[in-house]
Amino acid sequence: MSEVKVNKISPRTGTTFTIGDSGDTVTTAGDISALNITATNSLTVNGESVTSANPTISSISPDTITNAQTSITITGSNFVSVPIVEAQSSTGVIVPADSVTFNNSTSLTCNFTLTTDGTYYIRIENNDGLAVRSSTALLTVSDAPTWSTAAGTLGTIAGDFSGTVATVAATSDSAITYSETTSVLTNAAQANCSLNSATGVITTTDFGGSSTTATTYNFTLRATDAEGQTADRNFSLTSSYGATGGGQFN
Repeated sequence: MSEVKVNKISPRTGTTFTIGDSGDTVTTAGDISALNITATNSLTVNGESVTSANPTISSISPDTITNAQTSITITGSNFVSVPIVEAQSSTGVIVPADSVTFNNSTSLTCNFTLTTDGTYYIRIENNDGLAVRSSTALLTVSDAPTWSTAAGTLGTIAGDFSGTVATVAATSDSAITYSETTSVLTNAAQANCSLNSATGVITTTDFGGSSTTATTYNFTLRATDAEGQTADRNFSLTSSYGATGGGQFN
């Protein structure tokens, strides 16, 4: 047999405790500011199981969000319906979750709106008063990258041109890297360009490669910041062939 010890309960009038395997019940006749209970094997309060074990936090997902309201799943153990969940900034600011959904004793789904960028600890307090705060700041709030180069065409370039074709740019609160999510711009059989992942500069040694026909190349570029947040944007480049010969036309 095991004991369930609850050291902090503030029951109101009519709260019913079911103690032990026998199913014996005790119902409070008046409000009690504090009550210490030791039960054998089990204890329920108004039909809900009570545990004396502290909750734990093992992980959260996602662990990086923007300032917009975002749903976060917290995984751990010994959660009791429905706990108080807070994000505690490294600067000491405490922000309660907008809502908490008790999935089960190992999973919570919480909505947070955190308007200040920074890192946050997660604190969970069960309805029996037992609580835990994450040992590290698990949650990062950061602005996602924002493209400053407008979507759409980046220009018309003479076929076989060699040099800088265009430059794309995005901004963020941390360093950005650029990449292509399609296989068009940097495909030697298509636009035949190179993309500088640090600067966003697009170059080529032979725009359009072996093609001799005017072609519009549609592709998608991705800006990724240091926190792993991404922003995608669609662009195009068009090749031209004719009497003008080699050269760049933007």
